Amino acid sequence: MASHTTADGRYDDPTGESDPIIELNNAKVTYDGGESFVLDDVSLSVERNEVVGVVGESGSGKSMLASAMLDAIPDPGQLSGEVLYHRPDGTTVDVLELSDEELRQFRWEEVAMVFQGAMSSFNPTMKIGGHFEETLKAHDARVSEGMEFARELLSDLYLDPERVLDSYPHELSGGMTQRALIALSLVLEPDVLVMDEPTAALDLLMQRSILTLLEELQRKYDLTMVFITHDLPLVAALADRMAVMYAFDLIEVAPRDQLIGNSGHPYTRALLNSTPNLDAPLEEMRPIEGQSPAPVNVPAGCSYAPRCPLATDECREVDPEFYKTGENHRTACHRWEEARERITLNFETAEDGAASGGSEGGT
Repeated sequence: MASHTTADGRYDDPTGESDPIIELNNAKVTYDGGESFVLDDVSLSVERNEVVGVVGESGSGKSMLASAMLDAIPDPGQLSGEVLYHRPDGTTVDVLELSDEELRQFRWEEVAMVFQGAMSSFNPTMKIGGHFEETLKAHDARVSEGMEFARELLSDLYLDPERVLDSYPHELSGGMTQRALIALSLVLEPDVLVMDEPTAALDLLMQRSILTLLEELQRKYDLTMVFITHDLPLVAALADRMAVMYAFDLIEVAPRDQLIGNSGHPYTRALLNSTPNLDAPLEEMRPIEGQSPAPVNVPAGCSYAPRCPLATDECREVDPEFYKTGENHRTACHRWEEARERITLNFETAEDGAASGGSEGGT
């Protein structure tokens, strides 16, 4: 068995060359005076220039994780724990200790966020160009130089800069508005871009198009990205590393290929099997039975135990810490080895069937 560890979402680099840019240590978000929580002692490090995809069902705590990185939890939520930002010059910022003014600067100039629903992020009575100018002025940036960079960003996103800047939000399509919002989030040249379901309201073709554009931006501007989504296949096309959330906590963190092909948590494997896959027949898709728990009703032990086909008394009574289940791969499950053996991934089944069919056809 692999070694037992509590180092959940931290990057485990045996070469000692790990270079985290953001670290969350035991981050917790509570409401009702601590009676309910929507983020439960989450620890996660994000490496400089990497793309981390955070996936899970709706209501799993993904958006709270994103907001915690910027200390932007909506009232009356209370964020505790530690959020560290490591600047390129080697200094470290304790985000939860920043003043209101320091936090305002931090949120745009060092870590920026793209929220769900571009239309609700823009003032409908202000042209897109006005949003760029207002943002630049609010951060004491040179407006003329900033607007030139805005035009470059819009061009990078395959938009006509003059047309977009002179348009009101309602005059643009959903895809154009979303791309304009991404450009706005980058106009102050942050090092980190956190995106919360940035493609949720778009059609499939536009989602794929924006994903390709984000990949190009990440390379051109050396960005670190955190991509929050319920759409596992979508983010898998972009991410270097993936983190799975369930019931307000991380349950598995791994490099993308390991998580897709060799996940150890029953929930991750169920999530993969519930996702449409061109390599697997439609009848192989299996919904996840039951519902995820509410913030005031998270069960003792493993929070997934009530839905898990492998759950034992240990699972129902003892909350699992993280097992090291591969290189940079950690899984919060007592029965991760059994999960890999007994919960077959439907695309593995499809590949096995294809191989078997090919063999029979050749005899």
